[in-house]
Amino acid sequence: MTKPPDDEDSNNRIVAVTLDEESIGRSGPDIEHERAIAIYDLVEQNLFAPEGAAAGPYTLHIAITGNRLMFDIRKEDGSPVVAHLLSLTPFRRVVKDYFMICDSYYQAIRTATPDKIEAIDMGRRGIHDEGSRTLQERLKGKVRVDFETARRLFTLITVLHWKGEGA
Repeated sequence: MTKPPDDEDSNNRIVAVTLDEESIGRSGPDIEHERAIAIYDLVEQNLFAPEGAAAGPYTLHIAITGNRLMFDIRKEDGSPVVAHLLSLTPFRRVVKDYFMICDSYYQAIRTATPDKIEAIDMGRRGIHDEGSRTLQERLKGKVRVDFETARRLFTLITVLHWKGEGA
């Protein structure tokens, strides 16, 4: 579905992602599975270009510090590129909605009809897309990402953000 990166973007990508262990809450197997898939898919194909930085590839460490989301971006050799701190406030409602619908989805796949599961999944994808667009907007002027990269990053943010909500 997504096209391979243009030649000029071939090095504007993430090659490794780590999540701050102190920021990660305990989560169930469904969330852990989503996180593992998001990291794998993100590293396999992404567009990630910090504004004003030399071409990558990059590593990304994601954490929550206070009421902020931190993107610590480094070159593949570990040398610092930039760290961006983003307010979590614009994500709170969409993350809360996303987790509520994910709970419904995981319950539905065990007992509901295929039509009901599909309807809940469409809603889940819609909320996920909204969070992805919010992330793209928050990164505008800081880091250029395509929509699929934003989607995978949003999945990772929900895992961190959930603990940030005290859940």
